[in-house]
Formats: sequence, C-alpha cells, structure tokens
Amino acid sequence: MYFAWYYMIAALLLITAAVVTPSIYFKVPLAWGSLSVFTVSIAYFFDIAAIFRKREDGRIPTYIRWIFVPFLLGAQVYNAWARKRDKVPAIQQIEEKLYLACRLFPSDVEYLKKQQIGAVLDVTAEFDGLDWSLLGEEIRYLNIPVLDHRSPTLARLQQALNWIDNQQRNGRKVLVHCALGRGRSVLVVAAHLLSQNKTGSVKEVLKQIKSIRQTANLNHYQFNKLMKLHKAGKLHQQLRAWIIANPVAGGGKWDVYKQELVNRLSQHYQLTIRTTTKDIDGETLTKQAVKEKADLVVACGGDGTVTEVASALINTDIALGIIPMGTANALSQALCGGISKIIPLETACRAITEGNTISMDSATCNGKLMLLLAGVGFEEKMVSSADRDTKNNSGQMAYLHGLWQAIEQNSIYTLTVQFDNHPPEEIDTQSLVVANAAPFTTLLAQGKGQPDVDDGKLDVTWLTGTNASDTHLVSLAELAFSGLTQDKSEGQVKHRQVERIRISGEQLEKYVIDGEIYHDTSLDIQIQPNSLLVRVPGESLTD
Repeated sequence: MYFAWYYMIAALLLITAAVVTPSIYFKVPLAWGSLSVFTVSIAYFFDIAAIFRKREDGRIPTYIRWIFVPFLLGAQVYNAWARKRDKVPAIQQIEEKLYLACRLFPSDVEYLKKQQIGAVLDVTAEFDGLDWSLLGEEIRYLNIPVLDHRSPTLARLQQALNWIDNQQRNGRKVLVHCALGRGRSVLVVAAHLLSQNKTGSVKEVLKQIKSIRQTANLNHYQFNKLMKLHKAGKLHQQLRAWIIANPVAGGGKWDVYKQELVNRLSQHYQLTIRTTTKDIDGETLTKQAVKEKADLVVACGGDGTVTEVASALINTDIALGIIPMGTANALSQALCGGISKIIPLETACRAITEGNTISMDSATCNGKLMLLLAGVGFEEKMVSSADRDTKNNSGQMAYLHGLWQAIEQNSIYTLTVQFDNHPPEEIDTQSLVVANAAPFTTLLAQGKGQPDVDDGKLDVTWLTGTNASDTHLVSLAELAFSGLTQDKSEGQVKHRQVERIRISGEQLEKYVIDGEIYHDTSLDIQIQPNSLLVRVPGESLTD
C-alpha cells in the first residue's frame, strides 16, 4: 500500500509544481506527469493491474501509452539502469524446464534459443512483451498482468500454474519473468514448485530459488499471500476439463471456433476433447468424464447438446460450462445475459475461466431432464416447424416463422391441469409453457418476467383461449413487456409458480422439452432444486 501513497505524493508534488510554474512549456509536461502518476496510484490503491490494458500478446495499446508516457518512460529508464547494475545474470535456470528472469530484451533471444526455451510467462503489467512473431521465433507467450510489488489474484495465479504445467507437459522449457526477476516472477515460480511438491514449505522453496538467484526476495505482502494460499491448499495441479462438442450444431460452428476455444481454455485446464456422433451422444461421453473424475465438463453446441451433457452431471460435484454454438442458445442467454448473443465465445470463456459456480434448479418432465422449459401449443408448433436445414439457413428466424404459423392456426387446447396438490382444473389455451429457466427473449415463458434459475419453483405461463389471432399479438406484447419490466399485471396472460404440475388432455399429442419434440398424452413435471452446478459470469476469484 505504501507504493500507492508514494505515487499519490509524487502526483501532488508534480501538480503543485505545474500550478506554480509560470512557463506553459513546463506546466503541460508537469501536469501530464501528475495525471499519469496519479492514475498509477489509483491502480495501486485498488490493485487494478489491468490499468495498462496490456493485451495477451504483450502489447500496450497506443492510447494507453499516451496517457502513461511519463510513468512508462520513467519505468523503462529505471529498469534498463537497474538491469545493467544487477548482481545476477538476466536469465537463470531454477529447474530442468524452468527459468527465472528479469524483463527480456531482443538481445536475450539468442540465449533463449541456445537453452531451447519454448515458452515465456510475462507477469509484468507496465512493460511491452517482445513481439515473438516479429522476431521470427516460435515462442509460446502468456501475459499475467501484475503490478510491481503486488501479487496476482488466485484466478490469475492458477491460470499461470496451469499454463506452465501445460507447456512443460508438451516438452517446452518455460521462462517466467517480471521487471527484475526479484518479486512477482519469484512468487509465481515458488507457487509452481509448491504445486508440484505438496509437502514442501514456502520458506524451503524460496531458499531453493534464492540459492540460485540471490536477488530473489518477496516483500511482506507477497510472502504472506503465498503462505496463505499454500496453507489453504489452493496451489494445486491443473484442473481437468472435458470439452464435449456437437460438430453439426449451428451449421458447423465447432470447426470454426475449435482452435480459439482450445487456446483460451488450455491456459486454465488440462483438456480432453470429445465430439458426439450419431451413435454416441453427449450424455454417454459425459458419463465417461464423470468416471474419469473431471473437474469441469464444457458442452459445445445448442440447447439439446447442453441438456445431454447436463443429464449426466445432475447431483454431482462436477460443474457444467456452456459454449453456445447452436441456433437459439437459450440457456446460455438465461445464465449469461444478452451480451452472450453479441460476443458469445468471449462471454462463455470468461464465465468458465473467471466466473462463479452456482447451483441451479433442474426439472424432470415425464422422467426426462428439463433445464429450460416444456411447452404445449405455440411453443411446440414453433419448434416443430424449424427443422435442422431451416435453422442452419435462417437461424432464429426459423423459430419466429414457426410462431407466426402457430398463431395463424390458432389451435385451442382443452387441458386438465393440477398445480402441486391442488384439485385439477380445466383450462382452454393456445399456449402453455412450464419454465425452469428462459431468457427474456423467450416470450412465451415471461408470465412474471424472466424465471429465476435457483428459486426452487417452476413458472407456468398460459394464454387464455380466444379465437381472435390479433389478440395473441397483444398477449405477446404483454409478455414482452413483462419480461423487460417484471410487471405483475395480468390480461390475457396467466401465471402460477409451482413445484409440480400435471397436464393431460385428449388433444395433447406432442409437446416440447428444451427444443426437442416428444409424443405423449400427459405431462408430469417436477422441480429438482439446486441439482446442477454451472459456471456463470461473475467477479474473478481472489483470495
């Protein structure tokens, strides 16, 4: 924290000098320097390593450079001076496949080639990384931004440990560096050694490093953070994730996004990749993952694929991750919000690697798993009309076209419905939806706004029977308004919350569960509270 005050005082001195200096030629650079250093002090107060917006390839954007030019220039000059006067070599070998170093210069490339170092982990936030592609070297690179004299968050540290482990498993020697190879990089290297040796102590590992690199020295804050994480058992070997992908979902999106997805997730997990076929579905593959004791199973595909994978994870301690690659991707939208439609892969990957694990409800419908909803009438007809070719060609427009056709047909169902243990009652409706989860865009499920995924309740929404198709458009507008405002008023739309619902009727032949069509003359739907662990967006893990 003292560094935050150090930079704050420096900013105040600079702005004071700018105010009292009469010359405009001195006022501007002094004020500029004050703004730069003041912003850095704020970053230290709140431990915001991302203040420099350093990208994964190690570059700091030009617009950030202009804001921080005085600070960055000073840091560059000091770093070059300190490295030149350092008592130890710039790069030193700690173990057979592990090196510790200060910030790298282009002149270090020849030494890296000589030592056959194939991966570089950069834990600085304030310096550009070397452009390995420009240098013509096939060096794997990862930046974990950490402010000088501080330590990474737990999520970032585990990412670093997983990445080092991945590189070494693939036969690459790994170099970890910060500005001078004394603090941040030492913490990461020590954490890696501790993750490999559960019986080792923090002091022993630091002594081992210091015997090779005499300048290695964690400050009080860094030492206590490492001790706390080690004592809590959070410096563990890499988590194992299974990716189960439907290669035909979304017209073949898996082939398009596979490499990017693997690049993102392999930084955090040891990956096992499996694809579904006509003979082997997602549930079968997930059962294999459960047997292999995976820490996470990621479903890549549409809602059908997600349901297959989730069916084998119900009431287990293995979390579900979702990469939306289907047409509707309704569950992903319900859990991650509308942003998942705009940047689906980015949102999903961040939820998996930096988000939170929640325990959501599921349900059974005639013994089949239901994560989203079951529907009779409009919902069923809408899904029935959207076959695979239509969805591949038209996307979600296929569903809208099907909904319009259902409204024009205007079929009225007379259903016998029993809500929980109440006496059965008869209703006339064109549409009845029982929802566990649904995004606000799923209008037919919005009787009282977006269903809550962990409230232990099913949301039942139905439209009152009428022969006027224009009335249905009014009802849909009413549902849309309810979804956006959580409005509690009722018009043509009726709503109940239950734990169990039984539905039957002579006209009931087909119904839909999570986008799949089934045939039966009665439905028995029951909630399963908090039965599925799933990764959702949230704050990054810290201590």
